Amino acid sequence: MLRQNLQQKLLQKLSPQQIQFIKLLQVPTVSLDARIKEELEDNPALEDLSLANMSEPVEEYPDRDPDEDTFNKEESSSEEFDEFNIDEYLQEDNLNDYGSKYDQNGDDDEERKEMPIAIQSSFFENLQNQLDLLPLADKDFRICQQIIGSLDDDGYLRRPIMSITDDLAFSQNVMAEDEEVEDMLKVIQTFDPAGVGARDLQECLLIQLRRKDGQIPVIKKAILVVEHYLDEFTRKHYDKLEKSLNLHDDELKDIVNEILKLNPKPGDSNEVNTKQMQVIPDFHIRNS
Repeated sequence: MLRQNLQQKLLQKLSPQQIQFIKLLQVPTVSLDARIKEELEDNPALEDLSLANMSEPVEEYPDRDPDEDTFNKEESSSEEFDEFNIDEYLQEDNLNDYGSKYDQNGDDDEERKEMPIAIQSSFFENLQNQLDLLPLADKDFRICQQIIGSLDDDGYLRRPIMSITDDLAFSQNVMAEDEEVEDMLKVIQTFDPAGVGARDLQECLLIQLRRKDGQIPVIKKAILVVEHYLDEFTRKHYDKLEKSLNLHDDELKDIVNEILKLNPKPGDSNEVNTKQMQVIPDFHIRNS
C-alpha cells in the first residue's frame, strides 16, 4: 500500500573553498611551507608575493631622514601645480574644432577678449537693498520685510492687510496694528520699480503717474482717467471719455499714450529676458 509522508530535514553542505580552508587548518605549521611550495609548482597562476617584494630597489641612503623625502615630494607637487594654468585649461576646453583650426595661424600678440557676464540682482533682492538704506526702527523694518515677502512675482500685494498682521504675530512674534502695516506699505510703494506694492491695477498705475510732474495737463488728466474712468478706459469706450471729460481727439490720444507707457507688472521689469553677449568671430579677413 502506497503512503505519502511529508518530512522536513535540515542539511548543511560545504563549498569546495570551505573544504579546502578546513584542510589547510589541519595542516601543521611545519608542513605548511612545503604545502604552499607544492601548490605554487602545480598551479602557475599563483604568485609568491615574498619573491615579488625582493625585486624592489634598495635605498641608496638608508640613514636619510624620511621627513626630508616628504618635504621634497610636497615641493615637487606644488611646483607641478604652479605650472598648471587654469585659464589656459578653460580656454582650450571652450574652443571648438573649427575655431582651434584657424587659431593656429592667428596672431599670437593679439589679446583674447573675454565674454562679459551680466550680473543682476533679483526683484526681491533689489527691494531688500532699498529697505536696508532706510533708517527704520526694528519693528517697522520687520514689517517691511514681511510685506516684501508677501509680494507676488508681478510686484502686487494680493494678500489682505489683516493676514499680514496675523503672520507677523504668529511667525515673528511682532504685534502690529493694521494701520502700522498700511503705513509701511506706503513706504514700500515708494521703492523702485514704480508701482511695486500696489494691491490692484488701478493703484499700480496711479503710483506711477503720481511720481511724474503733476503740473503737466496730460498727467493730470491721465490721473483723472485712471482714478475715475478706468473701467471705460480698459473697455476702450473712448466716446464716453470724451463726453465725460470734454476732451478732443488729440487730447485723448495723448492721455491714452501716457497711460500705455506705464508698466502694469512692475515685478517683471527687473527680469533679464535676453543675455547681452559679445560676439567673438572665429577668424579675421584682412587685405594684404
